Amino acid sequence: QIHVEESGGGLMQAGGSLNLSCVVRDSYCISVMGWYRQPPGKGRELVAAVRADGNTYYSDFVAGRFIISRDNDRRAVYLRMSSLIPDDTAVYYCNPCLNYFRGAYYATDSWGQGTRVTVSS
Repeated sequence: QIHVEESGGGLMQAGGSLNLSCVVRDSYCISVMGWYRQPPGKGRELVAAVRADGNTYYSDFVAGRFIISRDNDRRAVYLRMSSLIPDDTAVYYCNPCLNYFRGAYYATDSWGQGTRVTVSS
């Protein structure tokens, strides 16, 4: 049973924009919500996170280009990606149940299937 469902990926030219969405089904865990990505041949990395009070975190490689937001009523988290570059090519995963402790974010085993983003030069 799929509890976390991402959408919005696709192929985009460099400089373009994409909007990713993630919906959390049923009564699945929601706490700090975040987006991770896994570039080809690399490990999964945190892209951005948003806490229940609206505070946000962005990794250095997307700060100023991506915006994360959440809608608690819809049990959803979004990622607005602008000024895309080829290095943004990755599978993007939503995790709606991160732990936040002493300024750091920790993923739980709450992954969706991912949505693929490919940025051409």
